[in-house]
Amino acid sequence: MFQWLGFKTGFPLWWSYRLNDHLKDEVEDIFEGIAHTRMHILHNWAEEYWSYLDLLLFQMSANGVQSENIADSTDRLARIFTASHKRGVAFSELFLLNQDQKVTFSTYPSHVGFSYTDKHAIDTALQQSHLNQKCLFGPYADALTLDIGPSTSKFHDEMTLLYILPIVEQGIWKGALCGRVPNDVLGDLIQRESGHVYPDSGDNYIFMARPVLNKHIIPGTALSRSRFEDVTFTHGDNLKEGVRTDYGIVQVKHHTELELIFKDPATGELHPGVANTINNGSNLFVEFPGYSDYRHIPVIGKGVTFQLPHCPDVWGMMCEGDLEEVYRIRSMRWQIKKTNLMATVFGVILNILMFILLSNNVPLLVGAGVAGFVNLIFGYTILNMMERRVSKPVSHLRRVNQFIRMNAEGKGDLTQRLPIQEFSNDETRDLAKWINNMIDSLEGIMIQVREAASDVQQSQLLLDESTSSTEVSTERVSRRILLMIRGIRSQLKDIDEAKDVSLLMSATLRELEQSASQQIAIAQEEVENIGEKMQQIQVKVDESNRTIRDFMDTTQNISHLLRAIEEISSQTHLLSLNASIEAARAGEQGRGFAVVAGEIRKLSELTNGSITQIKDIMDRISRQVGVAFQSMDEGTQSVIEGTEIVAIAKEILYNAGSHDIRKTELVDEVVALMEKIAAVSIENRQLSSEVEHTVHDLQNDMMHVRSTSDHVESITKSLLQLMNQFQLTDSRLR
Repeated sequence: MFQWLGFKTGFPLWWSYRLNDHLKDEVEDIFEGIAHTRMHILHNWAEEYWSYLDLLLFQMSANGVQSENIADSTDRLARIFTASHKRGVAFSELFLLNQDQKVTFSTYPSHVGFSYTDKHAIDTALQQSHLNQKCLFGPYADALTLDIGPSTSKFHDEMTLLYILPIVEQGIWKGALCGRVPNDVLGDLIQRESGHVYPDSGDNYIFMARPVLNKHIIPGTALSRSRFEDVTFTHGDNLKEGVRTDYGIVQVKHHTELELIFKDPATGELHPGVANTINNGSNLFVEFPGYSDYRHIPVIGKGVTFQLPHCPDVWGMMCEGDLEEVYRIRSMRWQIKKTNLMATVFGVILNILMFILLSNNVPLLVGAGVAGFVNLIFGYTILNMMERRVSKPVSHLRRVNQFIRMNAEGKGDLTQRLPIQEFSNDETRDLAKWINNMIDSLEGIMIQVREAASDVQQSQLLLDESTSSTEVSTERVSRRILLMIRGIRSQLKDIDEAKDVSLLMSATLRELEQSASQQIAIAQEEVENIGEKMQQIQVKVDESNRTIRDFMDTTQNISHLLRAIEEISSQTHLLSLNASIEAARAGEQGRGFAVVAGEIRKLSELTNGSITQIKDIMDRISRQVGVAFQSMDEGTQSVIEGTEIVAIAKEILYNAGSHDIRKTELVDEVVALMEKIAAVSIENRQLSSEVEHTVHDLQNDMMHVRSTSDHVESITKSLLQLMNQFQLTDSRLR
């Protein structure tokens, strides 16, 4: 039944659990609440500090600080880094890396110039940054963290968390903006020593569940400081000096993180709470006998896994309490019941003894008197015991009531806590624990509110300065805008006049265009008529040329006939000579033939004379035809040139009409453009009026901003006055 606990240890624990097993559901809710609240705190904290870096990077850009001009922007960087460092108080250092992974600026000047080579612990995180991805890296050991000193945690060592925000310009990695946080800040966030529900044993710790970036860290390895690491633990055990167990001493050399793996010392395996949380993503176990932690003590609690924003690794968190402390409560009902039971048993025994003693011949009245007296004494004793039993819880309740009343009046001391160790182990102690937890949470909230009020006050002062500067700038801008509006209105007036002139010019050009179009149309008709006449002349000239060519051909034929006639005449003359000779030989008989021959000879001579005259006439005709040909060629060429001139004139007239059309189109375009300009001028006139009204509205808004700034200042002062009514811890060191 008691498994590995044994009877001596197991039975008391079993009895405590059995007495309070009705609280099981409540205990489950308690551990669920603790786990989810702590996880929510971690997530919000990480988001808050990412926002500080995002704002710082934005302010760098707004102030014109880029990777190329870091050396020229030292003063501006110092100013905005200091302001960001005040907001993000958990940062122990803010620094800049360039493209060569060299520190170019830091709030810790000794760090400037340090180069992070590929052998450094954060190289894998920087490679993640080179992919333009944010990265929350750690925890890892860095001696520089120890040298710089703590930020908000009083417990401090070299374990470090590093925020890495890539600086990207035009898609190219130019470096990184980094924020260093001592890892013990995480322990303070999840521990809240003064608000522990189970102060003697409750321990919230983070461990590796699934390594993604830090693959060298095996699951189950501690990632946060344990309450058992320092000497503030109630029982005095701590891991630096060694926690004693039945299986030896569990001890760390330097720090819990990365040195301690949560194993059951009896088996050497991860203890069930951590193992089940890793395997299942969550684990809740609050029943007897619990499971063994690394001290070999039975514990119960809740385990969860989670990822912080931009942290590739999956972490686990255990919220545990010793089984004995969780169920050690003895309720007032049980104590009263136990007292009544004991009184009843004692009374029965006492009455039995009196009955035995008084049954030996004791008179009835004496026996009754003795029994009544004894019972009266017994009842009085029991009454006193009951009163003392009840009065102590009542006094504790009165003390609780006084403590609550002190804080309920609104001017309480939130630094005070109820001394739980002075309360009985009953409902009053449980009540005191939860009141302390509530006051601790309230103090944490009030501290945050106070710091937020201080931030608001600082922001309000900056806003007031900016408002004053903006008022001056707005006034100057408004004057410039009003001057610009006057200039625009003057230009709009000129545009309206130009529009009127363009419309008048358009009308005049249209009239000229219409008149020119009519004259060009008439000229085009006349040119077309001339062209037709020229074509007719060219046709007639061509016909004359053909007739002359035919005549020349005919004269050529006549020349051929004349040559034939000349040959015939020559032959006829020769024949006439022959005939005369033969007639002379014939004498009287040939005389008549001689006469004929003489006549033929005369005819031949006449023919030759005619032929000569005809040749002369033909020569003159040929010469005249040549001249006519030359004249006809010149005429033909003149007709051709005239036709070309007519065509050119026709084209010129057509182009002149086309140009007039283009002129008209250009005029129309100019008019349309002027109409558009006029329309735009109307819009600009409206816009200028709107701008003028906007400037007035801006001036009114600036007055409103000034009024609001003053109102915010008064609210902030009132808030700080209200906060000052409470006594709070002056530092965030918890």
